[in-house]
Amino acid sequence: MRFIIHKEGGINQMLKSKSKRKFLSLLVAAMMTVGLSTSITARADENSPKLESGNKVIDIISFNDFHGALDSGGKTPGMAKFVGAVKEYKKANPNTIVVSGGDNYQGTAMSNLTYGKPVSEMFKEIGLVASAIGNHEYDWGTKYMDTWQKDGGFEFLACNIYDKNTGEPINYAKPYKVVAQDGIKIGFVGLATPETQFKTKPENVAGLEFRDPVKAATEWADKLKSGSLPEGKADVVIALTHLGASQAKDYTITGEATDLTKVASIDGIIAGHTHNQVSGYVNGKPIVEGYYAGRTLANLKMTFTEDNKLVSIVPNADTLYKRPDTLKDDENALKIYNKYQKELGPVLAQVVGVTDTELSHDRFKHQGTSPLGQWTCDVMRKEAGTQIGITNGGGLRTSIPKGDITMGKLYEVMPFDNTLVTMKLTGEQLKKVIEHGIYNDKYGWVQVSGLKVYYDKDKEAGNRISDMFLDDGTKIEMDKLYTVVTNDFMSTGGDEYDFTGAIDMKDTNLPIRDALVKSLKALNGEHLVFDYTDPLINGKAPDAPVVDNDKNTEDAEKLPQTGSVVSTESTVAFGIIMLVIGAAVIVDRKKKNIA
Repeated sequence: MRFIIHKEGGINQMLKSKSKRKFLSLLVAAMMTVGLSTSITARADENSPKLESGNKVIDIISFNDFHGALDSGGKTPGMAKFVGAVKEYKKANPNTIVVSGGDNYQGTAMSNLTYGKPVSEMFKEIGLVASAIGNHEYDWGTKYMDTWQKDGGFEFLACNIYDKNTGEPINYAKPYKVVAQDGIKIGFVGLATPETQFKTKPENVAGLEFRDPVKAATEWADKLKSGSLPEGKADVVIALTHLGASQAKDYTITGEATDLTKVASIDGIIAGHTHNQVSGYVNGKPIVEGYYAGRTLANLKMTFTEDNKLVSIVPNADTLYKRPDTLKDDENALKIYNKYQKELGPVLAQVVGVTDTELSHDRFKHQGTSPLGQWTCDVMRKEAGTQIGITNGGGLRTSIPKGDITMGKLYEVMPFDNTLVTMKLTGEQLKKVIEHGIYNDKYGWVQVSGLKVYYDKDKEAGNRISDMFLDDGTKIEMDKLYTVVTNDFMSTGGDEYDFTGAIDMKDTNLPIRDALVKSLKALNGEHLVFDYTDPLINGKAPDAPVVDNDKNTEDAEKLPQTGSVVSTESTVAFGIIMLVIGAAVIVDRKKKNIA
């Protein structure tokens, strides 16, 4: 950044007036602030597509965490309008490249029931070039990876995922891709988050090694810039990732993706995974993330000289849901959507129950358990016949509004085909599991039923819980066994939950979604009425001891009790009175002795 003071009049002329001296002071302060800043952020300009002047301008349009969001509703534009918006950009600038930050398919009934077929058709329609591999790409294992790429006309990129057995990169993705556009070579380096090991079914990624993103990116970006690869030297290198980023109100950007700004050969970064809208600079390098579900299109607008020298990259975030009146349905995309809607509509529209209250759940912002989480755990433990139900907050994807509950809505709430797993845990093991889900910024809050837990939020992680009680008031003892139901994702280490010490672990093979449907249908037309009480309580447990009925019976036979219960305050007051009386007696005796 340069500040220029014209020669006319010079510095002395500027300092003649008090107001000008004040201006100069502010100017110097601003320069110092910029100089001391370790990261520069820019506010996102949320304008509609516009081709800037320059010798050569190339737009990289990206989205991430689409999650099969083909239906329109609320802030989600849906397939037809999303495709229309992308095509607007391509019409405004033919030199537009479309890429994805991953987590493309899993998430809605239409996509899940077809294993992503309509999403792949949509990708073909927008001309998707490449995609990072998101953690949820592995929700169905790897068997659809090649099909998705073939049907969608794109390539998966990942330079940091390796096969543990062979030590080689995975064979269903490439580490990089070079796209030639208007004579310019744009290199893309693909990166997956190491969190994938815990944020999909662990069994689906058991044979994979997720290497350090910064080291892997450095290796491949350097190769692209050096010209050592068959495609020759890249003019610009963009990291296409499923690494998370967040942007504060002051536009400061943080998160895993920002670590890539340390890589000298990377010129720009596309983030994903955290479902945030991000547009700005970190250490002078542009970084973007496009929210989720097609609600935002991110843009890295690159300007080059005639001899292909990079002049600038400007980040931008086009928030589609803030300009709904400008969004138009794309006819081809609408035909694709209607085809699948006709096939699946009757199944998804089936009403399986009615709720009189909203079952809310916000897996990103909600601190603690939620009505939806507790209801789900209630259903799980009743179906399994256990004392306690536990599930992960991240496994519940959206709220259930008041009114009809359709099959389609239940697929949105729980798109994963997770099953009920029963087991026995000691109180100590149970405490460890619940501790892991309290104030867990990485994976979110645990959801529970059948328990009341008291904890201290100010204590260190892993040592917050003071007391736990079953619903009937029985205190959880560390060495006793309790029956528990959870989901197969958590039971095998998902979200880093540890159930390794469990005994009698059994997978029922009953999907949790099916248990929810069964529970609603069992109401026989009656409405669901659910009273929510947060079972995780920040504070101390009540002072009153938990009654042990057997022990109480034995004591009652030995020491019959009459009258009402005497409070602590009454006992103390009585003691004080007796002390006063005793003291008075002693004083009186001393007086008599003296006399």
